[in-house]
Amino acid sequence: MKLLPPLLLLVLLPCWAIALLATAAARNVSYDSRSLIIDGQRKLLISAAIHYPRSVPEMWPKLVQTAKEGGVDVIETYVFWNGHEPSPGNYYFGGRYDLVKFVKIVEQAGMHLILRIGPFVAAEWYFGGIPVWLHYVPGTVFRTENKPFKYHMQKFTTFIVDLMKQEKFFASQGGPIILAQVENEYGYYEKDYGEGGKQYAMWAASMAVSQNIGVPWIMCQQFDAPESVINTCNSFYCDQFTPIYQNKPKIWTENWPGWFKTFGGWNPHRPAEDIAFSVARFFQKGGSVHNYYMYHGGTNFGRTSGGPFITTSYDYEAPIDEYGLPRLPKWGHLKQLHRAIKLCEHIMLNSQPTNVSLGPSLEADVFTNSSGACAAFIANMDDKNDKTVEFQNMSYHLPAWSVSILPDCKNVVFNTAKVGSQSSVVEMLPESLQLSVGSGSADKSLKDLKWDVFVEKAGIWGEADFVKSGLVDHINTTKFTTDYLWYTTSILVGENEEFLKKGSSPVLLIESKGHAVHAFVNQELQASAAGNGTHFPFKLKTPISLKEGKNDIALLSMTVGLQNAGSFYEWVGAGLTSVKIQGFNNGTIDLSAYNWTYKIGLEGEHQGLDKEEGFGNVNWISASEPPKEQPLTWYKVIVDPPPGDDPVGLDMIHMGKGLAWLNGEEIGRYWPRKGPLHGCVKECNYRGKFDPDKCNTGCGEPTQRWYHVPRSWFKQSGNVLVIFEEKGGDPSKIEFSRRKITGVCALVAENYPSIDLESWNDGSGSNKTVATIHLGCPEDTHISSVKFASFGNPTGACGSYTQGNCHDPNSISVVEKVCLNKNQCDVELTEENFSKGSCLSEPKKLAVEVQCN
Repeated sequence: MKLLPPLLLLVLLPCWAIALLATAAARNVSYDSRSLIIDGQRKLLISAAIHYPRSVPEMWPKLVQTAKEGGVDVIETYVFWNGHEPSPGNYYFGGRYDLVKFVKIVEQAGMHLILRIGPFVAAEWYFGGIPVWLHYVPGTVFRTENKPFKYHMQKFTTFIVDLMKQEKFFASQGGPIILAQVENEYGYYEKDYGEGGKQYAMWAASMAVSQNIGVPWIMCQQFDAPESVINTCNSFYCDQFTPIYQNKPKIWTENWPGWFKTFGGWNPHRPAEDIAFSVARFFQKGGSVHNYYMYHGGTNFGRTSGGPFITTSYDYEAPIDEYGLPRLPKWGHLKQLHRAIKLCEHIMLNSQPTNVSLGPSLEADVFTNSSGACAAFIANMDDKNDKTVEFQNMSYHLPAWSVSILPDCKNVVFNTAKVGSQSSVVEMLPESLQLSVGSGSADKSLKDLKWDVFVEKAGIWGEADFVKSGLVDHINTTKFTTDYLWYTTSILVGENEEFLKKGSSPVLLIESKGHAVHAFVNQELQASAAGNGTHFPFKLKTPISLKEGKNDIALLSMTVGLQNAGSFYEWVGAGLTSVKIQGFNNGTIDLSAYNWTYKIGLEGEHQGLDKEEGFGNVNWISASEPPKEQPLTWYKVIVDPPPGDDPVGLDMIHMGKGLAWLNGEEIGRYWPRKGPLHGCVKECNYRGKFDPDKCNTGCGEPTQRWYHVPRSWFKQSGNVLVIFEEKGGDPSKIEFSRRKITGVCALVAENYPSIDLESWNDGSGSNKTVATIHLGCPEDTHISSVKFASFGNPTGACGSYTQGNCHDPNSISVVEKVCLNKNQCDVELTEENFSKGSCLSEPKKLAVEVQCN
């Protein structure tokens, strides 16, 4: 066989193969005080956190692509140790834990990757990502100078590093990984471990560097990190962060664009204007690598949430929502920001900035290179007042708490407070559970649902696990193999008790370290109680019904996730600490030291009722209408998938608390627990520093009503939905909901930046345009109607715009002419389109809301 010359081989190869060969070449990743340097080129990098186990493999390509379209260069993820090593030495990398597949998808998208191995991760993930079994290895103390912990940590870290090397994933091998992280936010807690904490932190850095991966290691929030690694910042703002060593670049590993939720808490909201302000300030003040934590939060499927009390949703109000849809305007506003920053990249990385004070709370950082090219960031840090500034003989208006970006030191291409990107109207469209019969779409008909029901016994099922005097710790007993632990005992009530004669009720008093309890007396549910995301312990005080003779007390204790951070967090327990009954003739009876009989888990769990192979292990009762308000009940029903291909949520607002599965896949914990009645805002003021309680919404509403069910989990027919309900609800009202963008809105003023970032050509001026609203409906839909349009001084937000006292009556007809029946359109704020009339308000605004069908 004649061999072709190498050059001719390259000519004959298709483009994609040449690209793969190029990416396979080893790349050098180094750094200095200004930036990362990749193959000799300085880089400003925008990174997006997407955790692979919090979505499904079928979603990964689109998530990565949506991030890339949003102007992102790098994907960041933790590695989840307890998902990969469920028992000592037994590794799992399938399904949602297919790390190799995830990294390959990032690589195929032509993006870099930051791998935060940890392997402690916090992340609102149960036990902070460390396997529960490790806590029960004798002599183990997490995250300190401790031989068993260090042994297992190094073993797992080495396993992951070797796996990445085997796949040639490090940039030094031609792969996408440009940074790796060891440990995580240990600086907050190191002092609590004494000298052992310092020794452990130094050991962790040394152990990581010894892995010889060929790319830099980072340690976030490690305030005494050694010079062998780069210390990085996690916060809502990192513009004032300075690395420990002068030769290290300024890296922001976690900018939180939202916040997590806890069952019974509020819905936090961080405005797009403030996020953009924080990012612009970071790069203005010398930042090099910036990562959004999270860019797509996803879902805590099954029992993977931490906290405790972290919701099943880990949406995080991130730029890509839990279901995979871009969150607008946040995603779009940040996309424009990223483009504006990238226009300045070369100048910023190859010049020394000059800081210019422009007045109180006003400053500009000016970057000028050797060829005379100039870029500037002008900031107004005043959190109340707009300002007009003079900069290089020109006048600029800056809203309060904003940054303007000028890639040529003349033209403002972006201001962080002026959100011109469209917003979306997102609805959860209900679809009743249904089952159709027939082979083809034409002859299909609906069939009545058949519900199969299995009711658990309140208390000991089968043989007891053990009997013990006194109350045991919940977590040490279950070792997190289940959320549930039964504490059972009995008391004798004599015929002479006054409450029997008077018909009054004794009072049950329970104290618990957490997290929740259902109290049963003689198989009847008496009451429930729980802690919350800020205070795990709780007390229950409730009247109960007792009869003469023997009374069975059965208390179902529950965990709602495990602690995921804090000093010595693995020792934080849960479960009952005191049980008393008031109202007896002789006073209060303390049951705490009684003999208690214990049972770990539910009978349905033991029988495997969440999966098809376990369905035949119990006697189900069939019914066309499922029983309502019945505790400790398993429901099984066969359903069709919802129509279309929109993302799907399971609406559980009419249920109590429990677990859900589809076709054996763990949807997770559900609990439509309502948030506080107070503490919310009607309108969020983006100005000023953000904290998680600044802009709460959702008062008096369920913290989480819908539960994400990935489309890939559905079959064409015969889908088995299984619900375990703890305290009672109405399963006949369970619905699927399709998450759909049904409309879009935008509001733009005449003074918004009007330069086309796509065609910017370094200040020639040819790309200057008028202020424009861009509207775009989702793919395969079109603008079917204009619900609102007003040119003048409209007010309000998307979905609630109102006309001001200045309004062009032709606004709707102008927008209809440009936009109706199109997938997308641009409406310019020109005199040809709109009449200013005698309105005095300046500048004029255009607000539009359209329907998408």
